[in-house]
Amino acid sequence: MKTKFIFITGGVLSSLGKGLAAASIGALLQTRGLKVTIQKLDPYINVDPGTMNPFQHGEVYVTEDGAETDLDLGHYERFLGIHMSQSSNYTSGKIYETVINKERRGDYLGGTVQVIPHITDEIKRCVLSVAKDDEDVALIEIGGTVGDIEGLPFLEAIRQLKNDLGKENVLYIHLTLVPYMRAAGELKTKPTQHSVKELRSIGIQPDIILCRSEVPLPADLRDKIALFCDVDRDAVFSAVDVKSIYEVPMEFYREGVDQKIAILLKLPAKNAELDSWKELNRRINNPKGRCRIGIVGKYVDLKEAYKSLHEALIHGAVFNEVSVELEYVNSEEITPKNVEKRLKNLDGILVPGGFGSRGIEGKITSIKYARENKVPFFGICLGMQCAVIEYARNVLGLDKANSQEFDEFTPDPVIYLMTEWYDFRTKKVEKRDGASNKGGTMRLGSYPCKIVKETKAMEAYGESKIEERHRHRYEFNKKYAEALHKAGLVLSGTSPDEELVEMVELPGHPWFLGCQFHPEFKSNPMRPHPLFREFIRAATLQAKGR
Repeated sequence: MKTKFIFITGGVLSSLGKGLAAASIGALLQTRGLKVTIQKLDPYINVDPGTMNPFQHGEVYVTEDGAETDLDLGHYERFLGIHMSQSSNYTSGKIYETVINKERRGDYLGGTVQVIPHITDEIKRCVLSVAKDDEDVALIEIGGTVGDIEGLPFLEAIRQLKNDLGKENVLYIHLTLVPYMRAAGELKTKPTQHSVKELRSIGIQPDIILCRSEVPLPADLRDKIALFCDVDRDAVFSAVDVKSIYEVPMEFYREGVDQKIAILLKLPAKNAELDSWKELNRRINNPKGRCRIGIVGKYVDLKEAYKSLHEALIHGAVFNEVSVELEYVNSEEITPKNVEKRLKNLDGILVPGGFGSRGIEGKITSIKYARENKVPFFGICLGMQCAVIEYARNVLGLDKANSQEFDEFTPDPVIYLMTEWYDFRTKKVEKRDGASNKGGTMRLGSYPCKIVKETKAMEAYGESKIEERHRHRYEFNKKYAEALHKAGLVLSGTSPDEELVEMVELPGHPWFLGCQFHPEFKSNPMRPHPLFREFIRAATLQAKGR
């Protein structure tokens, strides 16, 4: 079967949940036995979100091959169980960069380079590149909102693709908002009508409309939307708010979204098999206990900055059949005087990754509290580095121990910038000079790790060789390994050549573990990451012991 393309656009306003809608549709099509791939096109000019402030863009998601991408790719991987890659996320910046480089090389033979056809042709090339492995369906999410000027080349490109690929191979789905006016007690369809009108003005007629709303869409409003937007009556679906994002595939199934897609694209007739999704939601809705986790970070005012982390904690809770209450704690507000008051009601403390010195002392203070008070602790990336700094200062006695990221001239750089290391992926020696925030100065993507026997890490993974994803610049300074080990800090995970420390932990503590990588990127609701699974287990025991 030739690959069918589904293009998902959004209207009225941003943050409606196009990524979740795309992931949920993909998951439903998978349950019908179809091979699905998925891609995100972002209209912003940045080449990738790697240098963007989390407050601006939310989390930067990292793929196996080291691409820094939009957070929606995390939804794709979690819902579909497939790996995203460099070709899964394209931005306007990346598209224009490619076209300009071609122009500089003379690829256009001296012709005038224009948005149409050169930019749109490059967008189409990127879209078609995802369907190279005989996928049955390729879902393409267009970021932004219909009407945004920067999104026009992408919409023009997907308009052209219907002619290029044939009408039977292309489907347009438009996600829009149907606001509920509480004062009047009614839903309003006018924003949807205007959004579809904007889309039709550039030549795209949606085949399906998903109506995001607080309450279910009644039949008369579906009829109205179908009439004014010129779509089939049975192609207007209610995308009502739900308690858990993992209910969305089930809601779409109940609405008949997958069935309508199958009819329009002439996909093989097969019923969706949703047993795994039903069981997942059963466990989510019927917890047998609870625990409270504090996330001590500096981006706590925007929960999207820790999206994968948030979901991985939920995955661990679902596995342990408990509910998890997440409390976001601003590390800039934590001091030795107030730390007990701020953290005493928590069953587990997690310090996530990040960059820069802001809020670091609050993180270190929180880690000390967790260590001394036997509160389950999990440090990720920068969180692990802060745990090493805390231990060096308060146990090893190196009062001025620090990371070179925060104090370039610290006398005890227990965390430092390596200038040279062996990359087991490329089989080459990599060099870093710290002069740039990008490229070779960071460890990005999946790297191997070997785990020491008889450790919490080994108990969690159950195997001695693993692969995990990284996004960081500074490393554990092996110069201090022996002294820290003698002081009681166990180096439970290293690179295959033992030059890079990947995990540290404390014996005799309920659960105290730090990892240099980002395990949240490899967790999904059906297969929780081992470290999150065990961290939540420890926190649950802590809660029961209160």
